[in-house]
Amino acid sequence: EVQLVESGGGLVQAGGSLRLSCAASGFTFDDYAIGWFRQAPGKEREGVSCISSSDGSTYYTDSVKGRFTISSDNAKNTVYLQMNSLKPEDTAVYYCAARPLICASYYLEYDYWGQGTQVTVSS
Repeated sequence: EVQLVESGGGLVQAGGSLRLSCAASGFTFDDYAIGWFRQAPGKEREGVSCISSSDGSTYYTDSVKGRFTISSDNAKNTVYLQMNSLKPEDTAVYYCAARPLICASYYLEYDYWGQGTQVTVSS
């Protein structure tokens, strides 16, 4: 059974940091790309970052470049999203998702999803 389990969300003040984790199981981790998406109330789900487990290539949406860092521990089948200098506009439910081999920007291109973790940034 494929599972993606996010953790690490919470409430933080603007300027603070959080590290999200996405633990994967039930598929060959090295053959998949793992993406982080977020969805705020009333807004469409948007891609935040992605990493290809096979070659380590990474992608970030413009609004988080320089603040967020994605990384992968293939031995633990876990992807992390380090979020620094958080802003109130980063408030959303964050999801991790998996798709074969290479990253994609649109959420419908991902096959597997976690349950999400809430990130709230207060001003």
